[in-house]
Amino acid sequence: MTTPLLLTLIAVAVLVALAATVAWALGRLRHRAGSARLANTLHLNARWWKDEGKKHGDLLYVALGDSAAQGVGASKPGRSYVGLIARHLRERTGRTVRVVNLSMSGARLREALAIQLPALRRMTTRPDVLTVAIGANDIASFDPLRFESELRELYAALPAGAIVADLPSFYLGSSERKAREANAIVRRLAAERDFEVAPLHAATRRQGAARYALNQVAADFFHPNDRGYRVWASAFLPLLDRVVAETRSTADTE
Repeated sequence: MTTPLLLTLIAVAVLVALAATVAWALGRLRHRAGSARLANTLHLNARWWKDEGKKHGDLLYVALGDSAAQGVGASKPGRSYVGLIARHLRERTGRTVRVVNLSMSGARLREALAIQLPALRRMTTRPDVLTVAIGANDIASFDPLRFESELRELYAALPAGAIVADLPSFYLGSSERKAREANAIVRRLAAERDFEVAPLHAATRRQGAARYALNQVAADFFHPNDRGYRVWASAFLPLLDRVVAETRSTADTE
């Protein structure tokens, strides 16, 4: 190899490495800025759902969960999967829907047991629809025995007919392996109590890591955006047919 050609190849390699470094740095800055921007919306989302819960509705929909149920990453809280489920119920039944969103950003199973479940027990009206999607925040420090114990306690306190979701796909690495292990527990415990399971992992996994990163992730590179939440909602919507059918049956007999 001639010296000029070698020098050219070295120069190209240096430029590629420099470009990659700059791209990585810009990505980190964008991630931090996006995370900070979404963090500022947490209290706004919580307040929005609190106001929604005060409204009247013919049907009562209650949601337990974490920041995804709050709609962090969506352009509006109503475009979260919880908001999309509520809209689906309104459109399919022709009735108004009151949404009581008991979820909390950052919640793990222990917070669902300590805070969300007592709030559910204090409600004087039985929900027509109850969705539970929680556990993703438990993956970072995943302990299978603790996860199963806490999930069993949570499921034991839920009313019949609750719709529970398995964990979304983490796509790669140890987090995905842990999510699959957690989901085996979710499905087994749900079967014991005859709960229907929204296949959130399958719905998100089908999208693929590349599509999620390019089109379905919010500015923090973690939470779903509006497109991502439509995928989440698609895991739940087929399971709402029971409520729709019962509502139509009631309307026909009135």
